[in-house]
Amino acid sequence: MFAWIGFIVSLIVILVIARKHLPLALFCGAIVLGIFTLPWGILGSTILSTCSDLSVILLALAMGIIPMIGGTMKQSGQMDDLVNNLRIGRKGLMALSPAIMGLLPMPGGALLSAPILEKGGIGVPDDLKVAMNDWFRHLFVMIYPLSSALIASAKITELNLYTAMVSLLPACAFAALLGWLFYIRKVKGTITYTSQFSLGRLLLPLCIILIAPLIDFGLKKIVALPVEEIATVLGVSAAFLLSWRLSPVALDLKAIARKMKPWNFFLIILGMFIFLNIFRASSIADLIASVPLPPTTLCVVAGFILGIATGRVLLPASIIYPVYMTTTAVTPVTFAVIYTSIFFGYMISPVHPCVGVSLEYFNVPMKSFIKLLIVPTSIVFVITLVLSFFMA
Repeated sequence: MFAWIGFIVSLIVILVIARKHLPLALFCGAIVLGIFTLPWGILGSTILSTCSDLSVILLALAMGIIPMIGGTMKQSGQMDDLVNNLRIGRKGLMALSPAIMGLLPMPGGALLSAPILEKGGIGVPDDLKVAMNDWFRHLFVMIYPLSSALIASAKITELNLYTAMVSLLPACAFAALLGWLFYIRKVKGTITYTSQFSLGRLLLPLCIILIAPLIDFGLKKIVALPVEEIATVLGVSAAFLLSWRLSPVALDLKAIARKMKPWNFFLIILGMFIFLNIFRASSIADLIASVPLPPTTLCVVAGFILGIATGRVLLPASIIYPVYMTTTAVTPVTFAVIYTSIFFGYMISPVHPCVGVSLEYFNVPMKSFIKLLIVPTSIVFVITLVLSFFMA
């Protein structure tokens, strides 16, 4: 009971403090969870090991560079060129730009689509932009066969990767429909183009955006790096330098940094991993798995909770699927129901990096984001829960 109280209190602390300062909220939530669930020595060593983990530091550094890319592209006019020449209409731009960026195998991609939504969605409320950036960014990721979470989950459950992918198509299509009903149809107006289409002005900003994930993905596949996040840092650094050096006007990098606040994004990642590692060291996962419910229902409920708690898909999947497999084999339908529950818990999680960086970028409070996401997310969860009763 003490651990349960600590877990609930830690989430409340995150939600309350996040109204003022998200990095501080994540750190405070992690400390609260640790005080309730870990001895002082283990809590201290977990924080220290996280803060000295080179992979975490490099990822946080990369996350700090990414908003500088958006800042240089905005000040240089490159973002204007992209929006003015990507002629798919305002609604198409607001849905497809985060969806396409979501397929790029790189952390922090939400920060690449955020400036596009900001520029193309002039007049659209910022909280709606955050909701669309989160919702549509992850739609294709859910069924993307190069997604590490999907690959690993299929491996854990001994399903063929493409069988698992196909089983998720109905959920993905339904989520796209919900995204249109709750978000895209609220987007009004059109984008007024004041100049003729220019392929060159379209290709340059696209190259800047694409070079980072291409370097990141390519180096990880080709070179045996001692720490994979080196590739991510190199990728985002290349994109930043390209945007800066190819700018047609002189850029004020200090002014860009003051506006974009890259240090906040660095601290968000650090706070997120401190929370995640304290969660892993605690007994919360075992407590959730011990709840007396039918196997499928337990996994749907626990998966959704773990998705919210960790801001991850792979970690809950690595816990939940083995719990289910102690009773029976995982079928494609069961896989899809459980995975969907985990995935949408992850989408609304306050410790999900894409949520944190989008809120920070648009300066939107967590409460506004939750209000926009809670209904469609709850619809998906209730449907998976009802299905789980028939599969128990």
